[in-house]
Amino acid sequence: RLEDGIRRERELLAGILGKADYVIDTSNLLTRELKTELERIFVDNEGYNSLMVSVLSFGFKNGIPQDADLVFDVRFLPNPFYIDELKTRTGLDAEVRDYVMGSPEAGEFLDHITGLLDFLIPGYVKEGKYKLVVAIGCTGGKHRSVTLAEELYKRMHNRGQYGLTLSHRDVAKAGK
Repeated sequence: RLEDGIRRERELLAGILGKADYVIDTSNLLTRELKTELERIFVDNEGYNSLMVSVLSFGFKNGIPQDADLVFDVRFLPNPFYIDELKTRTGLDAEVRDYVMGSPEAGEFLDHITGLLDFLIPGYVKEGKYKLVVAIGCTGGKHRSVTLAEELYKRMHNRGQYGLTLSHRDVAKAGK
């Protein structure tokens, strides 16, 4: 059985994990992201921190991501879906971003999330957590969640000594 194989592998690697100087979870890393992380550690001699923070946008209509550690719901923000000129665009487009971020609550929400993550991340690092998935959801995963994930990523980039990735699970599915 697959489960038995995975359990056996974990047992075999448990001793090695305890002796490792560096643990980099590559499960969700693109090659370029792994290269950036390795350069940061070994070329730039920056402090190593094993935590990889993944900011992920998603649509609630497609389900909450199973690997999400923290889930934030942004369906309280005005929805660009109901604006004809914005309906077919995504949070990657400036017009949608401007519309979503034009709501004072969007910036205040980002301030709160950023502050919360600034508080939580050192605790996760201290406890040895190596992966943190911060999921931001809206109805379809096309407008509001994409915009807020992009903005959160910008705020967190180069903020701490942890790896950071950004992905949009449902942006291509939305509207289909």
